Amino acid sequence: MNFPTNVKYTSEHEWIRIEGDEAIVGITDYAQDQLGDIVFIDIPTEGETLEAGEVFGTIEVVKTVSDLFLPIAGEVLCQNEALADNPELVNQDPYGEGWLIKIKPNNVADIEGLLDAEAYQAGLGE
Repeated sequence: MNFPTNVKYTSEHEWIRIEGDEAIVGITDYAQDQLGDIVFIDIPTEGETLEAGEVFGTIEVVKTVSDLFLPIAGEVLCQNEALADNPELVNQDPYGEGWLIKIKPNNVADIEGLLDAEAYQAGLGE
């Protein structure tokens, strides 16, 4: 299981990394492992401004569909177009090529209220 220290985590298993005035959001290695083979990702919120904890899309695996929650408030700028044809990138590289969306945070400092790698891992009981 991979727990990078250059991202912040939510208890709902999303991660976020600030890059300049944007942030990249995805699901954690733990989440993709628990979900299994990802077959489809639906992100209908592109261009919308959402609050922290709001659903920004869904992720579909063979047996279920799970909601995706925004870690901090902001505008959904774009989604990872590569996932339309290759949703399995989330399984293969959840912190790299398998990122889900980019957002423009309302307040970058909100990231400080999220979990670091150690706290996230401790919450999993791993």
